[in-house]
Amino acid sequence: MSATLASTPAADGYRMPGEFEEHQGCWIAWPERSDNWRLGAKPAQEAYAAVAEAINLSEPVTVAVSDGQFEHCRTVLSPSIRVVEISTDDAWIRDMGPSFVVDDSGGRRGVDWHFNAWGGLDGGLYFPWDRDERVARKVLEVEGADRYRAPIVLEGGSIHVDGEGTVMATEECLLNANRNPDLSREQIEQMLFEYLGAEKMIWLGRGVYNDETDGHVDNLACFARPGVVLLTYAEDESDPQHAISRDAEERLQRARDARGRSIEVVRLPSPGPITITAEEASGVDAVAGTLPRRDGDRLAASYANFYLATTRVVFPLLDERCDELAGEILRGCFPEREVIGVPAREILLGGGNIHCITQQVPARRDGV
Repeated sequence: MSATLASTPAADGYRMPGEFEEHQGCWIAWPERSDNWRLGAKPAQEAYAAVAEAINLSEPVTVAVSDGQFEHCRTVLSPSIRVVEISTDDAWIRDMGPSFVVDDSGGRRGVDWHFNAWGGLDGGLYFPWDRDERVARKVLEVEGADRYRAPIVLEGGSIHVDGEGTVMATEECLLNANRNPDLSREQIEQMLFEYLGAEKMIWLGRGVYNDETDGHVDNLACFARPGVVLLTYAEDESDPQHAISRDAEERLQRARDARGRSIEVVRLPSPGPITITAEEASGVDAVAGTLPRRDGDRLAASYANFYLATTRVVFPLLDERCDELAGEILRGCFPEREVIGVPAREILLGGGNIHCITQQVPARRDGV
């Protein structure tokens, strides 16, 4: 059973744990819409399946899939991966799914944010999005977790937490008028504190260059552990990403977290620039109301968009010139985990990457 609660996580003693804390499992949603994924989404499905299998060796994976794709998905994936029929509009469960919160007594609940497809009718990526809006509640029903319905529009990829009271986000996304135009910066901060059990905000400026999510932080930077942030960094000063990364680094170097610590910044190379080829663009169906995929468009590629599983790091292979370096840096940050690269260009072509297509279910403190 899953009840909808009238209180807030902070009031009930709940917090969102850092992604580096132990997980009970991981959710993924299956891609299929042909106006976002090329060639009927078959290449994307292959990439999603590879990510699911890589994570499943560390923690149990559940895949949400439509009725029409259920049999195919079930056939493609290993029997140990749970497949659940849940209708979606697309396959970005990080953003439409719940953000789980835990307490120190073994409780686990979920926050269900409002979702408007990254901007609604003012720059949103597709219409309608009503099935996506219901996904978080359905996931919480399956997990048997009580639900907090947050009164703001927010995507899970637009925030990162350190599990010790600190939230990190970009101004480009959270302060965008197409999310919560009636709320001030201070009101948005307070809402995050109440629903994430946090007390300190670190604001970065813009997200990765040309990121269609309006600059989600998970494509730019993430907490490796409390006090340590991995940051996408473009060394080439002529690349528009360089100024964005430099500004983020300076903000992080000036910041203090909720425990008063300074932030150690670890640079991850910025891959590319990577652009869509004519062949890739031609494989996507053109549909009114959906963001088009055009030959030559720059993709918002980032190695920070990885999934931190309980015993593994599953990161995207994006650019053979710097894949190996990115893997080495991640191994240095997570020596206790196995670091695995998965070819992820097909996910990137759809607008995001491995972190965007996954949602962790944290373990309860009592091990349940």
